[in-house]
Amino acid sequence: MTLRERIDEAVRAIGARPRPDFAIILGTGLGAVAGAIQKEASIPYEDLPHFARSTVQSHKGELLFGTLEGRRVVAMEGRFHAYEGYSMEQITFPVRVMRALGARGLVVSNACGGLNPSYAKGDLMLIDDHINMMGMNPLVGPNDETLGPRFPDMCRPYDREFIQTALQVAAEEHLPVRRGVYVALTGPCLETPAEYKFLRTIGADVVGMSTVPEVIVGVHAGFRIFGISIVTDVCIPETLEPVNIEHIIAAARSAEPRMACLLKGFIKRASL
Repeated sequence: MTLRERIDEAVRAIGARPRPDFAIILGTGLGAVAGAIQKEASIPYEDLPHFARSTVQSHKGELLFGTLEGRRVVAMEGRFHAYEGYSMEQITFPVRVMRALGARGLVVSNACGGLNPSYAKGDLMLIDDHINMMGMNPLVGPNDETLGPRFPDMCRPYDREFIQTALQVAAEEHLPVRRGVYVALTGPCLETPAEYKFLRTIGADVVGMSTVPEVIVGVHAGFRIFGISIVTDVCIPETLEPVNIEHIIAAARSAEPRMACLLKGFIKRASL
């Protein structure tokens, strides 16, 4: 079965629904942001053909349909990661499906470690650009021209108008935000002090284990993309302290009200 055939099978299983404006991917510790969505329906991933299963703590594993600030949305409450053992195609398959449902804007969110010494735990960062250090690319292999071009351009993966809209919302709501570069590694272990130092040297402001594969496929599929990160721990090599997943989830949840405020304002005002 081809990728196109698998996408079509998943779309048929979802059934006839109003066309969404935005697709939203909610990452670690951000599941409660889904509460801001006026939910009309939800489908567990296990009920969707060719969807992987979310195994990460705090990832509920459902596809939500509804409205947010009057805009139609489809949202992933939990994503998939390479460290769970999934292929790049499995990780990014939901992006293909949400595009096939008609969504034109893609919002990606994540929890991340702060590399920039001026960042603090709980900061929100708008993603300006990314660095792929995962050693994998989801577009490797045969290309279906009906899904996207063989060589998609990546000079502006994160939409500049979307970033400006988010900055306007942040200013009006008095929400301090950062702008920076996200670097993705496979995980699941956190990085060593030497690795943090290296990542900062190559220009990264934050580090995580997701987002980049979805964004690459999103660009390939023709999405306009907005990315936002919550800094859940500070990764300064000289002052590094041990951290665990419970601390990361707690930090993400403490920042959720600000994240939800920004996302609601963004969805309301963003032009497609």
